[in-house]
Amino acid sequence: MRSSHWFVAAWLAMAAAHVAAEESRLEKDNASEQTEQALDTVTSLYPMRSGAQNTWQTEAMTPGKETGDLLRDLLGVAGSRMGGHGTDPVIRGLGQNRINVVMDGAMIQGACPNRMDPPSAYAPTSGYDTITVTRGIASLARAAGPGGTIVFERNTERFLPDEPVRFEAHGGYRHNGQVSDAAFGLSAGQPLGYVRLLGSTMNAQNYTDGANQPVRSAFEDHSIAWLLGYTPDDDAEIVLSLDAQRLRDSLFAGAGMDSPWSDSDTFRIRGQLNERGLFDRISFEAYHASVDHLMDNYSLRRPPSPMMRLAAPSSSKTTGVNLKIDQGPWQWGIDATRNDREAVRNNVAMGTLNSVLWPDVTIERAGVFAQWSHRSPTDASFITGWRVDQTRSEAGDVDRQPPGMALSPNQLYQRYNGLVASQRQDTHLSFLARGELGIELAGVPNMRLYGAFSQTWRDADATERFIASNGMMPSRRWVGNPGLHAERHRQVEVGAFSQDIQWDFDFSIYRNEVDDFILRTRFHELGNNATIYCNVQAMLWGSELAMGYRFNNGWYSGIEFAYVYGQNETDDRPLAQMPPLAVTARLSYETDAWQTGLIWRGATKQTRVDDDPMLGSGLDARQTPGWAVLDLYAQWQLNAQWRLDLGVDNLFDRLYAQHLNRASAFDAMQVQVNEPGRSAWLRLSYRR
Repeated sequence: MRSSHWFVAAWLAMAAAHVAAEESRLEKDNASEQTEQALDTVTSLYPMRSGAQNTWQTEAMTPGKETGDLLRDLLGVAGSRMGGHGTDPVIRGLGQNRINVVMDGAMIQGACPNRMDPPSAYAPTSGYDTITVTRGIASLARAAGPGGTIVFERNTERFLPDEPVRFEAHGGYRHNGQVSDAAFGLSAGQPLGYVRLLGSTMNAQNYTDGANQPVRSAFEDHSIAWLLGYTPDDDAEIVLSLDAQRLRDSLFAGAGMDSPWSDSDTFRIRGQLNERGLFDRISFEAYHASVDHLMDNYSLRRPPSPMMRLAAPSSSKTTGVNLKIDQGPWQWGIDATRNDREAVRNNVAMGTLNSVLWPDVTIERAGVFAQWSHRSPTDASFITGWRVDQTRSEAGDVDRQPPGMALSPNQLYQRYNGLVASQRQDTHLSFLARGELGIELAGVPNMRLYGAFSQTWRDADATERFIASNGMMPSRRWVGNPGLHAERHRQVEVGAFSQDIQWDFDFSIYRNEVDDFILRTRFHELGNNATIYCNVQAMLWGSELAMGYRFNNGWYSGIEFAYVYGQNETDDRPLAQMPPLAVTARLSYETDAWQTGLIWRGATKQTRVDDDPMLGSGLDARQTPGWAVLDLYAQWQLNAQWRLDLGVDNLFDRLYAQHLNRASAFDAMQVQVNEPGRSAWLRLSYRR
């Protein structure tokens, strides 16, 4: 409550300061010219908005943070922390494969059954130019992630005939955790094509929380990417790329294991051709991503006992293609993906197999879609789309029997679900209708209203359907359900947005009815309490709001809210792992050469939890107290090439944890990891 009072007082003080600063306005024409210059100055620091879809420049993001951690700073995005690397993003209360993560056309699936490496872990922000977050459903061009989509993109402008080599680099340091990071980008080319090389490295030690207690969070992250582009004219580009990423010695406070290594290699070819014959645009993507991962409980920490040294090697291979054609008001296309996953857990001390975690799982999906759009003379627009997907899932190693009393995957499925694994094939029809309308609103130009309705489907992933983890006690077992039905999400959303020289505005409110929501819960019969999955009826609703105003004298102020409410209607209890009301307020001052500002971040107490494993799922660690922290930052453009950024996060060294937590590896205990205490940072950047 005190934090809320402090926030209201601070916000009123900000508003009063701004009113006072506006007393001597310039002439209208001069003011307009100055605000245009100010907008140019801060383009990379504030998102481009378009109806529940925002795009950020990666160069503006705070240094010394892993990608998943950075994503939590964006409107409508939460995330569950397990350590310093691999924070798992959540949009509108939906995470894991309920959101799409697209990396320059590729959709990589991690290799850890406990999600130490969600897809965003393989997208270092320094290797991309922009990040676009879409909340909810705005298109059916990809198989829908009902929560939303995060797209990492590389944008290489066509070279001029006499253009020199492009080069950029930065180096940074964050004192809490002794995080050092560096990255570079080197490009050379001619109008016909280019070569681009990107590299980054980040080395972090354990950080300390607000009580000065160390948190297991150290990691090393090294990545490199090669791009070869063919650009015969302004309307054509074909790009070949190869990414390699190596994660080493990643520690996880929220798990019973750490990860000595995780390797990812991704090959892509993508292209876009404009004004080709009958077609306005043809775009295509093809990729193959291979991830190999190891987690264990002994090489980076002391195991519970010498006889309990466990290791879980795993792999994930994803192949996909996507073709889109624009022709007049129509866009249509096809896409397909295949993901193969394997994982086992071995008792290293005894040299025996403990569990077949992912028993040679294959999940395939192929889809076709068509979308029609129309824009009226009054600037109203409408889009409607249809999509048909066919999915197939199977597991091949389900009868492999570990020694002793451990059970095979099929034996576990039979015990907890009354069935064994079999090939499953489903066909799903999705649709979308969305309209936009411009309105005149005094003082807020370019305001647009929109409304959308969609039906999309989400099938069970490899873990939900086929995980098969044995445990010394039944309560430590983790068992998938081969009989799960696909989720059907029916969403309705209305909102408004505007972006002008002075105003930023983004508002949305939504409701999502989910048939056959796949719930991770407990098997409560006879006190067994194993972790299992089942289908329930669920409902989620929520809202996001962002408002900002850029004053003519260089001041900018903004505020953001995001809230989601989730209910398990079958069992009449809250859905677990719903983020509470989150608030961010900003105040900054900008000139042509420098800017400085403060950011207030906070969240209310989360009281709607499912924290009892004996009666419900127990996926929430607790009712999480509210919290509030203050960050400071400054940026100087030293000259045309050099820029200096510096700041302090959590200025007052508050002890806090965000509500979303993770389950410790294979023992089902929920662990909430404290956030870093005071963290001073700086970054020096060069570009020419």
